Amino acid sequence: MPITLAFLAYRIFDSIWIESIRYFAGAAGVALLCWLLAGRIAHRRIQTRHATNADRLREVRQSMWSMAVFAFVDLMTVALIVAGAIAFNLGPPVLATILWQTAALILMHDAYFYWMHRWMHSKAMFRLLHSVHHLSRTPTSWAAYSFATGEAVFEGIITPLMIVAITIAAPAEPWAVFIFLAHQIARNAFGHAGFELAWPGFTRSPWTGWMTTTTHHDLHHSEGRYNFGLYFTWWDRWMGTEHPRYHERFEAVVNRRRETAAQGSPGHGAVSP
Repeated sequence: MPITLAFLAYRIFDSIWIESIRYFAGAAGVALLCWLLAGRIAHRRIQTRHATNADRLREVRQSMWSMAVFAFVDLMTVALIVAGAIAFNLGPPVLATILWQTAALILMHDAYFYWMHRWMHSKAMFRLLHSVHHLSRTPTSWAAYSFATGEAVFEGIITPLMIVAITIAAPAEPWAVFIFLAHQIARNAFGHAGFELAWPGFTRSPWTGWMTTTTHHDLHHSEGRYNFGLYFTWWDRWMGTEHPRYHERFEAVVNRRRETAAQGSPGHGAVSP
């Protein structure tokens, strides 16, 4: 198909539509789950402060802006396809290729996010790129894409570049990209949910401790200096940026009695005791 202005406009609006479906499916899905389980997980609320409707509205509004930015960044994908740097498998899907490409995309994204995230917390970059996201001191799932324009660009450009990387070995499997993107928004929304759904011992188990939890990212929002990882805890542990009381805070939340949560506690503390 020739690359015309009409085609580019169609691509932009199509990208906004697809991103909107992903965002609202992930953010609304997690919000709905937390609402349905409210009676069962009230004692799993991580912070004593409750997000307000104004907070949620700001997060949705900023996320919608980010999706528009993502749509323009997606034109980079078109350019890379035209240049031959990206190729998709248009034949029958190959399971082995789907599996390794999905794993590769997730691992590459996690590494990129950690270092990009740390860079955005530098004194020079924070106010310019990342401060909008940290307006969500008590985040909700709606904060998943609540980025300033600059951060949205850096969040978006990595996906086509990663597809270029896997294309070097084999044409990209559409299912691998789909699974990666579904995993990305699901983990993102759960990371901002404000309720810890993992079980006691999760963070110290060799089977699960390498995965981030909602508490892991919530501590980052409330204190800022630690826990820069997205999917895995490896980089924070290797680089010494894991919150020193992460395990303690996690266990305090998951072992809290329902009666304690029902009593409530006033204040604006970062993480409830």
